[in-house]
Amino acid sequence: MTCHELAERIHNLRPELSPSEVARISLLILTQTDDTMLLVDDDTLTRVWKNAAFRLDAAADQHAAVADELEQMCHNGPVQFTPDQLWTLLRAVKVQSQLLSLYTDQPALA
Repeated sequence: MTCHELAERIHNLRPELSPSEVARISLLILTQTDDTMLLVDDDTLTRVWKNAAFRLDAAADQHAAVADELEQMCHNGPVQFTPDQLWTLLRAVKVQSQLLSLYTDQPALA
């Protein structure tokens, strides 16, 4: 199954989704699926779709939380980093790594 075919199926199942949402979920599904022929089955497609959406939501929530922490840290001005601030920076790198691996299906360095 090609990305275009998958996008058409998703659009037919959920016509209210915007083209960018269809493209995003198509990419996430394809990066998580080794055998795209399994996606011909509606139940399998729905299961993989829900898993991809859950992973994206979880990563987005983590990203928002870390972004808020970084924003608060930046308002403190230039100071020496405390251990807590270093952990915040490390979490930010890890979250970015998770988001990249979701979209690229490649392990990130962090």
